[in-house]
Amino acid sequence: MAEAPLLLTNDPGERDRTDALLLGLVAEGDREAFGRLYDRFSGPLYSAALHILQDAAEAQDIVHDVFITLWEKASSFERTRGSAFSWAVTLVRNRAIDRIRMRRRRAELLAESVPEDLGYGAEGGAPSADDAAVQGDNARLVRAAIAGLPAEQRQALELAFFGGLTQEEIARRLQEPLGTIKARIRRGLLKLREALGPQL
Repeated sequence: MAEAPLLLTNDPGERDRTDALLLGLVAEGDREAFGRLYDRFSGPLYSAALHILQDAAEAQDIVHDVFITLWEKASSFERTRGSAFSWAVTLVRNRAIDRIRMRRRRAELLAESVPEDLGYGAEGGAPSADDAAVQGDNARLVRAAIAGLPAEQRQALELAFFGGLTQEEIARRLQEPLGTIKARIRRGLLKLREALGPQL
């Protein structure tokens, strides 16, 4: 593998360049670069998926699927359209929202097709105490990190990731230029990555 400047840095531009370089190497089939990208992205991506889904197993599935996509489609990454990390977070967000929609649809179908007296509408198997504790701790970390963002970044991220709105829809709702909304979301993502990466 070609040597890449992979030193830890607090400079977002340098991190983005390193991520883009690694993704370019992944596009060439470089497994070591893929491992390094996994080390850099997996914690924050899992945190984002868990915050949306509130389910550790589903969050792990989503992150696994996203890394398969990064491996298979790395060559389609265009740096002019955003950072590698933003691309990965967008993949997580889209898959997590799809999973929630599927979950709701399954619940609706079940409610429509199963008689109430069979008791299938009740909660299924609850997570173990250990899993619930880990989920609770991770969710608290994510909530604290989001709460620590400046108000305008927090609002844009919440509308995008938890409200399911596109950047264009957020710009219309907040009556702000699209470029401003994109910049807020990007800055917020970078701050969340810094806050959550070492902890999860």
